[in-house]
Amino acid sequence: MHVSHLALYNFRSYTLVDVPLGPGVTAFVGRNGQGKTNLVEAIDYLSRLSSHRVSSDAPLIRAGAPQAVVRAAVVKDGRTAVLEVELNPGRANKARINKSPLPRVRDLVGLVRTVVFSPEDLTLVKGDPGDRRRFLDDLLVLRAPRLAGTLSDLDRILKQRATLLKTAGHARRGSSSQDAALSTLDVWDAHLARAGAELLAERIALVELLRPYVGAAYATVARGATREDADIAYRSSFELPDSVLASPHAPDRGDLTEALLAELGRRRNDELDRGVCLVGPHRDDLLLSLGLSHTGSSDAAGTRLPVKGYASHGESWSFALALRLAAYDLLRADGDDPILILDDVFAELDSERRAQLAALVAGAEQVLVTAAVPEDVPAVLAGVRYLVGGGEVTRGPD
Repeated sequence: MHVSHLALYNFRSYTLVDVPLGPGVTAFVGRNGQGKTNLVEAIDYLSRLSSHRVSSDAPLIRAGAPQAVVRAAVVKDGRTAVLEVELNPGRANKARINKSPLPRVRDLVGLVRTVVFSPEDLTLVKGDPGDRRRFLDDLLVLRAPRLAGTLSDLDRILKQRATLLKTAGHARRGSSSQDAALSTLDVWDAHLARAGAELLAERIALVELLRPYVGAAYATVARGATREDADIAYRSSFELPDSVLASPHAPDRGDLTEALLAELGRRRNDELDRGVCLVGPHRDDLLLSLGLSHTGSSDAAGTRLPVKGYASHGESWSFALALRLAAYDLLRADGDDPILILDDVFAELDSERRAQLAALVAGAEQVLVTAAVPEDVPAVLAGVRYLVGGGEVTRGPD
């Protein structure tokens, strides 16, 4: 899979830009603030309908413009399709394939698969649990686009349930208004248990699939590391059923639904007191750990410590890279080479990690690189080069 053409209208800093692309490596080189990241961000947006830089669509639309459009010609198995998304501030976005409107914009998700490496990746290790949940959910949706609907449903359920918790919590105890809110809350508890169990089962199974890839990737990018040094595990906001722990590759959704309902009942008073949802996949985390031999500890061998708070800066970067490489390898194992985007990442790495990462990704079907100066692009990633500046994208020397 690769993008053969990219056109942007009122996207970020661009009024209009049209860039031919192709398989292999393409580098966009330009000083910071000139718009090189905007180009690769647009391709990633087509993949996930969200940006790796901001949490909403508003900053993606050029100031004062009525709308923005991202259009890309995508080649897969020798066939070309033109994908388009129209961003409309204050109104619903629209999506098209070969100029034909899609019923739902989220039907575009997963038709292009991207894996982005960026300076923000360090938040996967050092950031909040939400960053790691987003990493899992983005990968889930790329592998199974139907789960975009599950995530949307769950978000709606959580918002409705939070409103009911506040209403019931503020109402006079035993009043008719509280009784009505609690009765309605029971219905939304059931919705949350079903949707939450679906997402939980998918996340738990994904982590088990991803674990060996993370170990292998970390051994590749960290000096002296082995496959056993890095590990990941799923941490739920409640105690998982024994059946799920015994079979994490195929978690039982019925058991998860019952366990979620039981935990919601157990924590209801706490939730009413605080007016927030305390149970569900929105409270979970992805645990990252390293063997002690790789954290410099003198404790007994075989013990593991969390990366956050114990790993060095270099080890944290290696783990972040390992997570992205693992996602790329898992998507490739599905039988589809994703588009690799290396967004200003080489400037953040030392020379050894820079060379290792470049060697690992050089054979991908399509690699898109952004860099402030030509010297930041490793020689092994020599390919087509574009110069970005002054709102223009021009072909440079290869």
